[in-house]
Amino acid sequence: MERAPFLDRSGSFADIRLVRGVACPLCLKLQTIRNLPISTMIETVLRGRAAAGNCVPMDIATIGGIIMGISACVIAFLMEGGSLGMVIQAPAMIIVIFGTLGAGTITTSFQTILRIPTYLRIALAGVKYDSLETIDEIVKMAERARREGILGLEEYLKSIADPFFKNAIQLVIDGTEVTVLREILETEMTYTAERHKSGIMLFKKLGGFSPTLGIIGTVLGLIHALGSTEDASKMASAIAVAFIATLWGIGMANLFYLPISDKLRFRHEDEMFKLQVITEGVVAIQSGDNPRVIRTKLFSFMNSNLREE
Repeated sequence: MERAPFLDRSGSFADIRLVRGVACPLCLKLQTIRNLPISTMIETVLRGRAAAGNCVPMDIATIGGIIMGISACVIAFLMEGGSLGMVIQAPAMIIVIFGTLGAGTITTSFQTILRIPTYLRIALAGVKYDSLETIDEIVKMAERARREGILGLEEYLKSIADPFFKNAIQLVIDGTEVTVLREILETEMTYTAERHKSGIMLFKKLGGFSPTLGIIGTVLGLIHALGSTEDASKMASAIAVAFIATLWGIGMANLFYLPISDKLRFRHEDEMFKLQVITEGVVAIQSGDNPRVIRTKLFSFMNSNLREE
C-alpha cells in the first residue's frame, strides 16, 4: 500500500491510500502510479487527479514558474563552482524571512497574516472560471423565465454552486427591483474586491520589505566580519558570507512574494469578471430582456477569441 499527496479544499496536504492504482476511500480509479514516468506522476499529483471532485487542482504555471526561477539561479550558481551549503545560512534566513513577516505584520492586521496559507492556496490553485458556461446558463435561465415566469428559476437554485450566483438568482425570485438588485450585487462585489486587495497588498509589501531586510542582514554580517576577523586572508570569505542575506532578500522578493502578489491579482481580476457577468445577466433577466439580447450583451464583455469559440 502506498500514499500519494494531494491538495484538499482546505489548502492542506493529505494522503490518499493507493492499492494497485485505486484511491481509497474515494474509490477513484487511477493508472498504476508505480509504473508511470516521473513527469506524468508529478503532473498527476499537481493537478490533483487522484481525488477528482475532492481536491483542488494546482496551477502548473505557478508551480512551474517558481521551480524554473529557483532552478535557474541554483544551476547558474553551481556552474560557477558554488555549493548549496554556501547559501543555506540560518542567520540570514531568519533575518530575511521572519524580519519580513514582522514588518508585514506591522502594516496590516494579525488576521490577515493568519490568512497567508489561504492566499497561497488561492494563488497555487488551478481553478479557472468558464465564462462561456456561465453565459449559457444565464441565457437558459432567461429563456425559462420568459416561458414560465421568474418563479420557474427556483429549479436552478439546487444546481448552482457559486454563492454569489445563487444569491443573485434568489433575489430575482424574491422579486427584488432592478435598481435594488444591482445595488446589492455591486456592493457585494465591492467588499469582495476589498478582501482580495488585502492579500494582494500584503504580498506586495512583503516583496518590498524583503530586499531591505536582506541589506540589514548584510550590514550586520559585515559589522561582525570586519570587527572580529584578525586574519586578512579570511576577511574576504567572511564578507562573502555576509552578502548571503542580500541574496535571500532579493530572491524571496522576486521569486516568491511579488509573483504571488501578481498571481493573486490575476485571480482577483478573473473572479471580478465572472461576478460582473453574473450581475449583468441577472439584472437583464429581472428586466425581462430577450435571451438573445442578453447573450449578445454578455458576449460583449469577452475578447474576440472567446466569442469565436
